[in-house]
Amino acid sequence: MKLHIKNMVCDRCKKVIKEEFTKLNITATILQLGEIETDRELEPEEISAVRAMLETNGFELLEDKKKTLIEQIKTLLIEEIQYLKGHKPESVNYSDYLAQKTGYDYAYLSSLFSAEVGQTIEHYIISQKIEKTKEWLSYNELTLSEIAWRLQYSSTAHLSNQFKKITGMTPGAFKKSRVQDRKTLDKVG
Repeated sequence: MKLHIKNMVCDRCKKVIKEEFTKLNITATILQLGEIETDRELEPEEISAVRAMLETNGFELLEDKKKTLIEQIKTLLIEEIQYLKGHKPESVNYSDYLAQKTGYDYAYLSSLFSAEVGQTIEHYIISQKIEKTKEWLSYNELTLSEIAWRLQYSSTAHLSNQFKKITGMTPGAFKKSRVQDRKTLDKVG
């Protein structure tokens, strides 16, 4: 049985989910960001227990197909943007990537996302990229031009302009600031 889980955005989330399912004596055969597959169909009382456990831990069981698709879009984008392994990915066309991964036409995905989330997929992508930029700036890992290159910006100026538009400060001012306002990935957007 496949279950879709909202707010499951990192490896730590996967660890919590796995531990909690073990406590409920439910075996996970596949565990990925945003979803878990069990070795059997769950009884209604087990699903209720799973729902309660997820809510206790800040997650949500997704049972609506549209909400599940929205969460799949977010998870795919988080994986592409947040979990770069320290190298520049091949140029990603996000519309083609999402259509291919979900099996839906991008126009439908875009319309659904905007209606359900209240922002465009493009704005969500920019927000994720800015959050990744904040992380790298906070840890002083990369120069701004390296960040721009890794996040596929056409120039450092383009990244700087978007950063200021979203955060209200330049990347340099953010880096010098003692208060580095960062968001958890499930709150980005």
